[in-house]
Amino acid sequence: MLGFIVLVAAVGWLFGYVTGVGYWGLVAAVVFSLLMTWGSYFNSDRIALAMSRAQPADPRTHLQLHNIVEGLSIAAGLPKPRVYVVEDEAPNAFATGRDPKHAAVAVTSGLLGKMNRDELEGVLAHELAHIKNRDTLVMTLAVTLVGVIVLLGDWMLRALWWGGHDRDDRGGGAGAVVALLGVVLLVIAPLFAQLLQFAISRRREFLADADAVFLTRHPQGLTNALRKLQSDRTAVRSASRATAHLWIESPLSLEKARGERGATGVGAWLNRLFETHPPLESRIAALQQTTLGAGAFIP
Repeated sequence: MLGFIVLVAAVGWLFGYVTGVGYWGLVAAVVFSLLMTWGSYFNSDRIALAMSRAQPADPRTHLQLHNIVEGLSIAAGLPKPRVYVVEDEAPNAFATGRDPKHAAVAVTSGLLGKMNRDELEGVLAHELAHIKNRDTLVMTLAVTLVGVIVLLGDWMLRALWWGGHDRDDRGGGAGAVVALLGVVLLVIAPLFAQLLQFAISRRREFLADADAVFLTRHPQGLTNALRKLQSDRTAVRSASRATAHLWIESPLSLEKARGERGATGVGAWLNRLFETHPPLESRIAALQQTTLGAGAFIP
């Protein structure tokens, strides 16, 4: 988050210099982005569920699912979230909602069919950890700051195109250099902002994995579930890049296969930079190290 703030301040200063409006442009961009994100935040659960075509899980048809969610919610000290099912053969799950009182958990029919009870419990514990840690709030802040940077970059390009470069004459050669740096920064700043957002998302996944182990006291459940997810190549049909960070693993399975299975060198490194999730093998290794360090949790 500190990295985001530094990046926004740098872009805002250059925006004010190039356009000659000072910091008012930065203030306007921040206010606009906050208003847009405020509305999205309070409707994030409905938007994510609708985009994923999730339907409420029938308590009689999905009795085990409801029982697991209820038991884990009691253990975590959380109100039971709403439970949804996405009719899709790809095994996956996600949590959404602005806070624990307005949360929802969704699982695919493929997950229900391919996981045993312990594995399903591990996956659901991971999603409840996201709710308990208020990861939706963290990611909303990240999205807000990305929006500010992208908006400032767009405004600065328009200002330069419509005559902002004329103001560079007041600084002579130094002004031209600053303007050139501004153009370079406004081009690469959105890219850096996205990388920061992805880095935050990846760190929250590791945290949710660790919290799921503490919640279930059975690390093998989540570990085995991640192994099954790793071996499965089906993609969630209703998933998109807009909701990819919500799922327990990247739902864009074809891209994941290219980035994780067999790819090496610079290409694989770049793929991992732009992933919203850490590689599954890294998460499995981290869980195994945690369980070995915990002593009582040795598999």
